[in-house]
Amino acid sequence: MYRPDREQALAKTALALMGECSVTPTPENFELFYAFASGENSAVASVIGPLIAARKPITAELMQDLRMRYLTSARAARSMDHVGSGINDVIGTVLGRLEAAGRDAVDYSNTLSAVTGGLNGSQSPADLRKLVDGLIAATREMENRTKSLEGELQRSSEQVVELRSKLDNVRKESLTDPLTGIANRKAFDSAVEAAVNRPKGEPVSLLICDIDHFKKFNDSWGHQTGDQVLRLVANCLSDNVKTRDTAARYGGEEFAVLLRGIGLMGAYHIAEDIRASVEGRKLVKKSTGDILGMITISIGVAEFAEGESAESVIRRADACLYGAKHHGRNLVVHQNDGRMAALEISAA
Repeated sequence: MYRPDREQALAKTALALMGECSVTPTPENFELFYAFASGENSAVASVIGPLIAARKPITAELMQDLRMRYLTSARAARSMDHVGSGINDVIGTVLGRLEAAGRDAVDYSNTLSAVTGGLNGSQSPADLRKLVDGLIAATREMENRTKSLEGELQRSSEQVVELRSKLDNVRKESLTDPLTGIANRKAFDSAVEAAVNRPKGEPVSLLICDIDHFKKFNDSWGHQTGDQVLRLVANCLSDNVKTRDTAARYGGEEFAVLLRGIGLMGAYHIAEDIRASVEGRKLVKKSTGDILGMITISIGVAEFAEGESAESVIRRADACLYGAKHHGRNLVVHQNDGRMAALEISAA
């Protein structure tokens, strides 16, 4: 039940907490703190509560991670409940109408039986006329009820089609990162699981990408500009992968691309295309047209070995990403790159 006084109190509490924690008062951050203040999302509360109690900093990176992990799935769950309720209502209506139609059919059958039983050859013309009139009336009533049933079933069918469309949208929403519009971590994890169970002999490669100096964009120009950078990189990923591949926001400023049917060197060339595409973009402030700077990304590339676990491949791709960062950023480094061997030696 909606209670304005309670909602206002929760909103004031959420804003006050954001101020105490030095959290930027964006709508996205407010949604998280409101969820915490209301107690409606226990997962969010279990993370934010201890940090507030211990007076520990709540970083922008943590806020992004919480939004990706909890709020999108919560909204999808609420939408799923709404659609499920709608489907149950439609099913209930259809079943009720079919039961009524069954009763109508029994009544009509009884009418026919009565007419048949009354035809014994001894009726007067007036009696026959009465029987025929009764039969005509019952038949017309049955026709009207049948037409009504057809109309209701048609409307129910249309409702089911609409609900199926909504259900499909909810499914897509639950697998999509709301900020960038590409796949989210949940969708990526599912794609990786499918890759691990791929047909034997099919090559699969993984790219792990990280925006260089992303914190600098946020600190210098604010989170809205940072969000613009994330969307720009996501567009570059989408433009350079095929439909069967998965480009996803992996977390914060990290992205991942799963390439089916492509080996290590093919994946390396795609990664180079992505890197060059991002490097060729300029970040422009929409309100003034000022060029804020050039964006670059670093990418690590690894190929799945037969029978290898997802965790192992991700670790290797992450190591290659670290190698790209270590050797100057704005680079692509794959698992067989000689610079990786040099990095391992220096680390030892």
